[in-house]
Amino acid sequence: MSDTVVGIAGTGRMGTAFARRLCETGVPVRVWNRSPDRTGAAVDAGAEAVALEALAEADLVLLSLTDAAASEAVLAGMGALAGRIVVEMSTLLPDQAEALEAQATALGAQFLHCPVGGTVAPALKGQLLGFAGGPAETLEQARPVLERLCRRVEHLGSVGAAARMKLAVNLPLALYWQTLGESLLLLRGAGIPAEQAIGLMAESSGGPAVLKNRAQVVVETLEGTDQRGTFDIAGLAKDLHLALALAEREGAALPLSTAAEERYRAALEAGLGRFDGASLARRTAEG
Repeated sequence: MSDTVVGIAGTGRMGTAFARRLCETGVPVRVWNRSPDRTGAAVDAGAEAVALEALAEADLVLLSLTDAAASEAVLAGMGALAGRIVVEMSTLLPDQAEALEAQATALGAQFLHCPVGGTVAPALKGQLLGFAGGPAETLEQARPVLERLCRRVEHLGSVGAAARMKLAVNLPLALYWQTLGESLLLLRGAGIPAEQAIGLMAESSGGPAVLKNRAQVVVETLEGTDQRGTFDIAGLAKDLHLALALAEREGAALPLSTAAEERYRAALEAGLGRFDGASLARRTAEG
């Protein structure tokens, strides 16, 4: 492991968290970002900031970018990748993951799609959940690195299957913030403090992990102070849109998701994109 050099393309919140975790566990890390000034936190953690050409010389390259178009452009910029492993970590549509696999393979690389469940805090603790797609033998080569980031890495078959699993996992979370807001509407006028209500909901059978883990964030949001989100409303809206796009292509009806997308659009228009999903719940609860 100490001889495996990991490159990370994209030093946003998650890319930087990957870099910090890997550096802390003794892995040599190189980072690249389109805006070089955004690599500072990763460099402070021990990573080396390099040009894109040097990133392509890493043994294993993690792509932690905005979307499929960004990943396509970065792969094209890296050029020949013979003998390298490329792991795409972003949330994508199945056909986008398949197109990136074809592109990386044409450049000589082995390719995995491994989007993850979890945000910055679990990434820093190596507690993410990895949804891996691609050749089993490639996953086994990449597993020592991925297991530094994830508590569990599950092989799901093809890269398209991994993309579908990530969308399926994120969809209930996007819907939850809307349903939480609707449930809070039932408490209007009851005089029950937000902290007490959220505490009881978190302990109930209907309390998801996100409510248990972020109860204080939710309480502070409901009390009127929007909190910056690690998986924010903009990210939730993006993944919700991808899920709806996939369903539409395949003739599947997602009526709850379709209705929730309108609420997310309104929250984005209100400037809440960078805030926690609890801000969407608060808007709904306020009527």
